[in-house]
Amino acid sequence: MPITIHPFDTQFTTEIVNLHHASVHAIDPLIYSLEQQEAWAHTPPNYPYWVKRLALKKPFVAMVEAKIVGFIELEANGHIDCAYTHPTYQKCGVMRSLYTYVENVAEQKGIKRLYLEASIVAKPFFERRGFITLKRNEIKRNGQMIVNYSMEKMLS
Repeated sequence: MPITIHPFDTQFTTEIVNLHHASVHAIDPLIYSLEQQEAWAHTPPNYPYWVKRLALKKPFVAMVEAKIVGFIELEANGHIDCAYTHPTYQKCGVMRSLYTYVENVAEQKGIKRLYLEASIVAKPFFERRGFITLKRNEIKRNGQMIVNYSMEKMLS
């Protein structure tokens, strides 16, 4: 399955928003409850919010043929804000491809440190790529407490 990485284009907005929603709502409710999932990714999604966010963040998108299967955001200071894979394509190398791409971009731009707030399900992925956990966070979002982890990786 060839995965290609592309820069953001506004034509991808709706597909990215729907992918984000599907990804969050596919998490095992024993990890994040249905209420936590809904607080994290509203149903229906807030498309006007995401139009503005994606125009600002300009994520990289992973595609298989003409379908968006994942996306990742890299800010100029090394912060990875969002990193999501479509539920159908999880464990198929999508996030590995996106992350490798972003790390290469960061190194080319002279970014020395990557950092993020990883969900419980994303934490092992980033640990395998050399990130260390700095602290556990409890974030209150729409009345729900959601756990994530502040993590970082120093680049050479």
